[in-house]
Amino acid sequence: MESYEAAARMGAGIVECDVTFTKDKQLVCRHAQNDLHTTTNILETSLAQKCTKGFTPATFKLDGSLDKPASAECRTSDITLAEFKTLKGKMDAFNPRATTVAEFLGGTPNFRTDLFASRGTLLTHAESIQLFQRLGVKMTPELKFPTVQMPFNGFTQEQYAQKMIDEYKAAGVSPSDVWPQSFNQPDILYWIKNEPAFGKQAVYLDDANVPSDVPSADDLKSYAKQGIKIVAPPTWVLVGLQGNKIVPSQYTINANAAGLDIITWTLERSGTLTDGGGFYYQTITPVINKSGDTYELLDVLAREVGILGIFSDWPGTVTYYANCMGLK
Repeated sequence: MESYEAAARMGAGIVECDVTFTKDKQLVCRHAQNDLHTTTNILETSLAQKCTKGFTPATFKLDGSLDKPASAECRTSDITLAEFKTLKGKMDAFNPRATTVAEFLGGTPNFRTDLFASRGTLLTHAESIQLFQRLGVKMTPELKFPTVQMPFNGFTQEQYAQKMIDEYKAAGVSPSDVWPQSFNQPDILYWIKNEPAFGKQAVYLDDANVPSDVPSADDLKSYAKQGIKIVAPPTWVLVGLQGNKIVPSQYTINANAAGLDIITWTLERSGTLTDGGGFYYQTITPVINKSGDTYELLDVLAREVGILGIFSDWPGTVTYYANCMGLK
């Protein structure tokens, strides 16, 4: 809850609940179904005994080097909604060299800060809708792909996809204020067919990791033919270099030709840009060497690629740019 409120204060116009489900098939906000061990305090509670895999400390070789990293796996589907609501959220992090639970729950990634770190309030999906209505923001829920095998105790993937939409309808949210997302194409096609008012703004997420994963022009045309209107690849897919200048990529040209709108992810999720920026900058690494290059990328995405919006882990940066440029 606290991070959602901070995002709204920083100017985010659309806020995301990553949607997964509990043991009793209730929808909750978590980045993944199996991340409770790194995003909550579950390992410090009695619920740790219900985790799919309990905490295992790291082991080390005689020379002190790491042999096996510390591990655990706790899923929302391991516990009921009532149990989930007793947990406290924390920054997604763990220490692979941990020998105790307390050490495991540390380990802040080098691209994040502990300046604002605290224990937060977990929300159900329905509670997130109420919060977003109060904050006056629009909504982009992502139906997370289940870690458990589906159907889960009779709960099918289709019922899962429908339940998410039903909670917006029950709250009286206009479909025009919702951009449902999924990396799973059948989810998108299900919404297009069964909930066309919401399916109109359904966002097909693309998880390309390297250039060879990028969809072809024919792939993009096939998406459009199936009724998909919005695609959302990672930022690096949308840009390339022409000399030392950042320019729209062939993917962008192909998506525009197919009549697809574009949303992209994720700004402010990389390490320092002095060493090229990492994953999110991989197609433009040679020209990335300072923090201000974030704005060079954002400007190309906004004015030349023509994105509808961009996900950010720190919305203030995009808000500042949008205000300066007079963009919505």
